[in-house]
Amino acid sequence: MDTYSLLREIADSWVLLALFLFFLGTIVWAFRPGSRKVHSDIANIPFRNEDRPGCASDCADCACKSFNIEELQP
Repeated sequence: MDTYSLLREIADSWVLLALFLFFLGTIVWAFRPGSRKVHSDIANIPFRNEDRPGCASDCADCACKSFNIEELQP
């Protein structure tokens, strides 16, 4: 048996099985019972910091503090 046929046979069976198990593991991990809070927190990221868009810190030299959102609105 040449190398190509051996690798093709392994890819058709064992690698396919490994990737399918990885896919199932990823689905189970994403929908695990304790992940609802994490997914809810991540889903609300665009709605954070509406007073200062894009600024997540209160540093003294933060450029976001001087940003005025009313200037951009028509």
